[in-house]
Order: sequence, then C-alpha cells, then structure tokens
Amino acid sequence: MSMVFKVAVSQRVEVWAARGERRDALDQRMCQWLAAMGCLAMPVPNTLGTALKGARDEEWPGLQNWLLAMKPDAVLLSGGNDIGEVPERDNTERHLLTYAKDCVLPVLGICRGMQMMAVWAGASLVPVRGHVRTRHRLQAAANPADWPSEVNSFHDFALANCPQEFVVMAACVDDGTVEAIHHKILPWTGWMWHPEREPHFDPKDAMRFRALLDSRAAS
Repeated sequence: MSMVFKVAVSQRVEVWAARGERRDALDQRMCQWLAAMGCLAMPVPNTLGTALKGARDEEWPGLQNWLLAMKPDAVLLSGGNDIGEVPERDNTERHLLTYAKDCVLPVLGICRGMQMMAVWAGASLVPVRGHVRTRHRLQAAANPADWPSEVNSFHDFALANCPQEFVVMAACVDDGTVEAIHHKILPWTGWMWHPEREPHFDPKDAMRFRALLDSRAAS
C-alpha cells in the first residue's frame, strides 16, 4: 500500500489488585501484525470512554476529542476480556463502533472484538466448549481460497445468532459456530481467531484486511 493507515486499536483491561491498578494492555504482536499490514497502531485509552458526571450516556468528551485529534482511518477491536467484565472497555468499544459507523470507517473485530460488533448490532452470545487454546478447521461460505483452512481459537463464548445487518462468512467445521461475519453495507468484518498469534502471519488474513482498508482509500 502506498499510504500508512492509522488504526485505532482497543485494549484489554488487566487488573493488578496488589498495586491497586487497572491497566490498559495490547499484545505487542498485534502492533507487529498491523505494521506488517502497512498500518500504524494507535492504542485507545479505555478511561476516555467513561462519561463525565451529568453527561448523557452517549457523550464521552475525552474519547471524542481523542478521535478528532488522531483522525483514525480504521478501527480494530482486539481480543481479551469477556463482554460485561470491564465496563470501561465496553463503553470505549461501543463509542468506537458508533464513530466508525458515522464516519463509514473500516472495522475489524478480532475474537471478543467480533463478539462486541455483533452484540452492538443486536446479537447475543452463548457459552461454547472446545474453543480455548486449540485449533479447528474453517468452512468458508464463499470463495474458500480466500480463507485459511485452519485457525487458532481462544474463546469461551460464541454467537448465538448472526445480527440482521451481517452475513456469516465462515464457520467452524466441527460444531458450526460462527467464525467470521461481514456487514452487508459497511466495511466491517469480524474474525473469531487471532491473526497476530500465528507464528507466521497468514497472507490470506493480510489480503482480506488490506481489501478492507482499501475500501477506505477508495472512498
């Protein structure tokens, strides 16, 4: 790609009780994966997504100001933390999705990120077994040559249903759980696997992500 894309990346929250700290964290491999895609990772602080006292629920001036200053070209919702576990992260990601919708920005949701995208659009989650620290085969709904045949898996929950605004792009061969979705109109996609955790980055993941970014460059 001829241009560097600035990608706003959500972060997990890690609690260090012994030190009385709540820390934002991002796997270094995620930044490396984005760099390999020709992108600049811009980690989003979760505390900016907390509404000020007296403000309406949809108002988060800190995060709004951050987005206006940073002007991301795309949004990536990363993995880690179950939805509902850390409210400040949930608030941040909901606001990022609203901003991306308003600005028609590309969004990639990875693992929890795909779940958040789906829940934000009205879907629900169910517990799933056999999807933690393992690998499984992938069945693409179309164009199987564009998708990996096998993916990693690190999640305890799966989509109970696909949101109305999305279509299922791939599923797990073994149990049929949804592994990838794509918005019918917006340049939004979600994968339940972690491309950054592969020992060698899969060129098929790179190709699809670059196509998502190119939709922004062409607009």
